[in-house]
Formats: sequence, structure tokens, C-alpha cells
Amino acid sequence: MISRKHYSDRVKKALGRNPVVALLGPRQCGKTTLARQMIPAGHPQYFDLEDPVVDRLMENPMTALQGLRGLVVIDEAQRQPGLFPVLRVLADRYKQPATFLILGSASPELSRQAAESLAGRVEIIEMRGFDLNELPAGAQEPLWVRGGFPRSYLAADEESSVAWRKNFIRTFLERDLAALGFGLSPALMGRFWTMLAHYHAQLWNGSEIAASLGIAPNTARAYLDALEQTYMIRRLLPWQANLGKRLVKTPKIYFRDSGLFHTLCGIPSAAELQTNPKLGASWEGFALEEIIQAQQPDQTWFYAVHSGSELDLMMEINGKRIGVEFKRADAPTATRSMHLAITDLGLNELWVVYPGTRVYALDDRIKVRPLADCIHPRKTSGRLK
Repeated sequence: MISRKHYSDRVKKALGRNPVVALLGPRQCGKTTLARQMIPAGHPQYFDLEDPVVDRLMENPMTALQGLRGLVVIDEAQRQPGLFPVLRVLADRYKQPATFLILGSASPELSRQAAESLAGRVEIIEMRGFDLNELPAGAQEPLWVRGGFPRSYLAADEESSVAWRKNFIRTFLERDLAALGFGLSPALMGRFWTMLAHYHAQLWNGSEIAASLGIAPNTARAYLDALEQTYMIRRLLPWQANLGKRLVKTPKIYFRDSGLFHTLCGIPSAAELQTNPKLGASWEGFALEEIIQAQQPDQTWFYAVHSGSELDLMMEINGKRIGVEFKRADAPTATRSMHLAITDLGLNELWVVYPGTRVYALDDRIKVRPLADCIHPRKTSGRLK
């Protein structure tokens, strides 16, 4: 079993300072496995609300929970919206005899209840599939091709990995969206999701997608919102400031899991990915997610001017501004756009991230770095090394 110590440490620290911790993320990303390492399945203080017996028991959550002490785990918490007001009462008890770890896939109801009922009492931790910091050396290409969902990454072969991802997509469309409270057509969402793959690492164009599907732009936006809330899509917002330039104001769209992106694009293997026109966009999205996960920036944007100057990613970390350009090239060089971005945005550094192995400087503030060089510093002295 691959250790997910980074997440377990974060959960333990959060439980030490909050009565309630919410561990949220897409289905099948490892939330339940992590929680069962803290309290095993079958333990009387582990409540899996997908179990019909437990679900009925939790119809009266105060009766079920008020006498418990220590850590209590509630899995698939979004299934019982009435749970959250009870957790607020239990969290406010004198000396807090119990702490609660709630697991859930994002849903409008869960997010609303957590924000309204547990304000000031809950710490939210987002979990995703495997990342490079959790995996051994040599994992970069298989992680990129297969994505980070544990069963996809750990499958015995590429055929089994693709089969798992196809089943995940089908189950997500036919069951999970409805279970999470999204009243959307599975067939239409499937078409929308597949079409969205062609906009990966590009600007969102809701009107164009809506016209292609024969739906209203507001409907297309609602479908995008659902995929974002369920951690399938990242909507990267543009940097906005009064620079005297015509800035792009439309967000960019990224698939958060490269394996699902490849499946929806019909790319079944590493060999076929290398010759696919989506190669560069795929690698950009994969590298962007890995860097954001490793660096944990306070804020993220992209930067683009209608005249052509752009920057793939800008991160604000501990008061510093770090720019990132993704180049799938053997030996990237500095461009005019990079120098303009440094000046316009006041960047402290600009990283040109590429799939090579050598680190070298292009300028005082521009450095070419392999992806691994931007990832692994978290294991040593922290961010920005």
C-alpha cells in the first residue's frame, strides 16, 4: 500500500485544533482508505452512510453520536444533510469530548451545510488522487498517462487501467451526479464532458459549447459548475489589474486528472499519447496540477493580454509572486512574453517547466526547471525551494 502520510498528518493536525474536520475530494480518490487507517471499518465509531443500516441509524444523529468520545468518522456525510446542525451542537460542548472527521464528495448541499452550520468549527482538507510526492522515482510517466486515482494508477496493465477509468466515468454520470444532488441529464453531461476535453488548457467558451450541444449558455455554465464542484475540472481565473492593457477576462479550463482526460479523448496508451495532437495540452495540465499540489499556493491565476503576451500560471506564496510557463521542449529559451510578464506582474521568479532533467538559468529571474525539481522540495524544507 502506498503511504499517504502527507494527508494523514494534515488530518491529525487539523483535528488537534478543530472539533470537526471535513476531508473532501472526488469519489475513489482514497478518502475512505485513509480514514480506515485511523479507525478501522466495523469500529463502532466509524459510520459509513452508504450502509443502509447505518444510514437509517443516522436519521437520528443526536441519539447516535452524543454519547461517543474520541474520534468519530462519518463517511459519505452528504447523504444526511440533517447531520450538520447536530454536529454544530456537539462541537460546542464543554471540553469537546469527541472530534468528528467527516468524509464526502462535494455536493451543493454538503458545501452549503458545512458553510452555514459549521462556520468557525470546521477545517476543510481537499484530497486528490496520487501525486508525485507520494510515489517512488520513475512514477512520472505512468502517473501522467493513467492519472492519480489509486485503482487506475495501480492497475495491473494499461488495458485494466483504461477499463477502470471508463467504468468510473459511466458510474459518475449515471449514479454519482444524481446522488450528489445534481439534477443533470447523464447523456447530455457525457457529451458536454467529452466536448470539454477539447478545451483542456484553453479558454472557456460557453457560448460555442452551448451552440454545439443545442443548449442555453446558462445550462452549459451549470454543467461546468457541477464538474468543478465534484473536483473533475479546475477553472483557473485570469489575473485582473489596471495595467493599461486589454486583459483576457475568460477563465481557462483544466481537467484535474490526466487519466480521465486521456480516456475522454480516446487516448488508450502512452505510445498513442506521444503522437496525439493533445500531447502538449495534456502535459501542461498534468504539470500544473502537480505544482499546485506540491506548492500549495495562497492564490493562483493565469495572465493573458489580447495582444498576445501571456503566462500559464501565476502563484502567490508567502507574499512572493512566482510565474510558471509550461514548455514541452528539449531546451526551452526565454521569450519576449516572459520578460513582459515579469515586468507587468512584478514576479520574483519565473519557472520554465519542461520534461527534461537539467536545471539552468535563462536570466536573473528566469530558470528552466524539470517538473520533479518543482515538486520534491516539499519533502525537505518546504515550498519555493
